[in-house]
Amino acid sequence: MRKIILILIFLVFTLTACNLPALPVTGLNPVSAGAIWLTSDPNRPATATPFMPDASLNPTATPENVVEATPNQEPTESVIKRPDQQVNILILGSDFRPGQGYRTDVFMLLSLYPKEGTASVISFPRDLYIYLPGIGNQRINVAQPFGGFELSKAVLEENFGVTADHYVMTNFQGFKGIINSLGGINVNVSQYLSDHCELPQGDANKNCTVYAGVNYMDGDTALWYVRSRYSTSDLDRTRRAQEVILAIFSKLMSLNAISRAPELYNLYINSVETDLTVSDILQLLPLATSILNDTSKLRRYAIGISEVTPTTLPQSGAAVLLPNFDAIHQLILQSAYTP
Repeated sequence: MRKIILILIFLVFTLTACNLPALPVTGLNPVSAGAIWLTSDPNRPATATPFMPDASLNPTATPENVVEATPNQEPTESVIKRPDQQVNILILGSDFRPGQGYRTDVFMLLSLYPKEGTASVISFPRDLYIYLPGIGNQRINVAQPFGGFELSKAVLEENFGVTADHYVMTNFQGFKGIINSLGGINVNVSQYLSDHCELPQGDANKNCTVYAGVNYMDGDTALWYVRSRYSTSDLDRTRRAQEVILAIFSKLMSLNAISRAPELYNLYINSVETDLTVSDILQLLPLATSILNDTSKLRRYAIGISEVTPTTLPQSGAAVLLPNFDAIHQLILQSAYTP
């Protein structure tokens, strides 16, 4: 019974973070959260995040590469009043690389409303350049490696006035296996995509192509689809990841997921790190079942080009997204605070 409960909860909720590579589970938390990373720092020095993980992501190093780049608006002043019985779960996807640390290039907030039987998810782009308490201005994707869930939670509260109750982090080692065990998925692709791939269906130039409309994808193809980045932006990857979410939901609806729970559990559960307890999961089971039966009860949002300003940091040349806090605040009110 416990396996059935876990697989239903984790498949419904953590597959919202499918925008990441298949990587080993070990090393997901090289740093434990501590008060040193949560100390208020009103000066907010800005330090550039490298394009790829490297030794500079070691939180024991002091930020020396100070640049003059700060968001052009003030963040939310206080935590927003929450709807009754709301549960917020932070969904994180690690891109861990041995010897190089990791970032959470998937950063989503899942809001659950057991009373209304609904849920919503809002995606934060990995290059969103915001204030990390005690560290300074950085991309949002280094909060978890710098200070664990406590820092990621503080980042949401400090910048956006929203609180996370729990977290789930995964590297999706079993991502392809889960989709294959379901017999593949039918993804409703909204836009044409042609990008580099290392798959058998690639053309002579090693490009794979999908067209707008319903496309069948096995695990390898689905992983390529959500990860492709050579010809599109990170904001576009968010859209594609959410399209895969709906495809997985739809396939689960057409199959008896409970009868296959042991198989799916074995493929998936070892790739998940979470502070959710069995008791927490039991309370959420009715909501998970409700959403599986009617995917319209899960609403999807993403911080996009209307809520950010793309810019380049002057000293490092790093490409970041400066937040429009007013616009993001309105989007969060629609998603995380509207049952």
